[in-house]
Amino acid sequence: MSHADQSDRTRVAAVQIAPDLGSRAGTMEKVLAAIDEAAGKGARLVVFPETFVPWYPYFSFVLPPVLSGKEHVRLYENAVPVPGAETDAVSSAARKHGVVVVLGINERDHGSLYNTQLVFDADGSILLKRRKITPTFHERMIWGQGDGAGLTVVDTAVGRVGALACWEHYNPLARYALMAQHEEIHVAQFPGSLVGPIFGEQIEVTIRHHALESGCFVVNATGWLSEEQIASVTPDPVLQKALVGGCMTAIISPEGKHVVPPLTSGEGILVADLDMTLIVKRKRMMDSVGHYARPELLSLSLDPRPAAPLHLTQPFTAQSELRRSQDGEPGDIADRAVDQRITVVRSAAG
Repeated sequence: MSHADQSDRTRVAAVQIAPDLGSRAGTMEKVLAAIDEAAGKGARLVVFPETFVPWYPYFSFVLPPVLSGKEHVRLYENAVPVPGAETDAVSSAARKHGVVVVLGINERDHGSLYNTQLVFDADGSILLKRRKITPTFHERMIWGQGDGAGLTVVDTAVGRVGALACWEHYNPLARYALMAQHEEIHVAQFPGSLVGPIFGEQIEVTIRHHALESGCFVVNATGWLSEEQIASVTPDPVLQKALVGGCMTAIISPEGKHVVPPLTSGEGILVADLDMTLIVKRKRMMDSVGHYARPELLSLSLDPRPAAPLHLTQPFTAQSELRRSQDGEPGDIADRAVDQRITVVRSAAG
């Protein structure tokens, strides 16, 4: 670490804890307790694992679809609306302690679930709600797809923050979209307790490479399951082997180094001070989206529009026409407009 002025340092925390697999409220208690503990250690940024609330859908990795319906419905019942009581509680905690919080949730939006990352600023406001753009393998049975609006870097009390979930880090264009917006702290979230030890090794390679390529810090959090929790997901000893290892809670510098030793097993909170001057030190030599880029040869096109299932081609509806009539417009004119709208809809329906 360089001998930077104290004002150039930012203390961050990456949380590796187990969810409560039986209760959203139980998991939320652990989230709020971890925020309190991390803030007590002086952290200004607190990062949680992927879809930590209410829990990552481990069942979908070991159960065939025909047997996963009950657990999938239970996940729906415990998933988080945004905004809602859970987001309000995290906002209050962030505001109380003056910390930035990045929380992974299973977001419920009517009939669909999404792998969602929320960025709360130190004043409690939600700066970013992004959805994983492509759920991975078994996850496609669980979550819908996100959109380009989530590939956004936001200004927070600790600097410019971008976020990706799990194997989104294997999409180089998604990473480049954040790099091109000059993220200073990249938040990575993985489920943990999955696949086996090789998964932890792959996570480490991935986040260290992104730190080097982006010239930013990476704060990564993975989850943890106890032996009892693993047994509750599946009683099959063979399948249980797929729910161990895979933990790599780590904080990486722009030089690709661990700022502190990583946490690869058990519960805990990793805390480190980031020397923000290292960003310029790295980019002075290699800026992938600046002096080391060749945009006239290679560039990225991003559609940042939120995906929407309904696009209105007219700025008014039958209801608005009726309201205009009630506001003093001649009723027969409004009635004719309504009749025309109904005729169009019926014709379109065949």
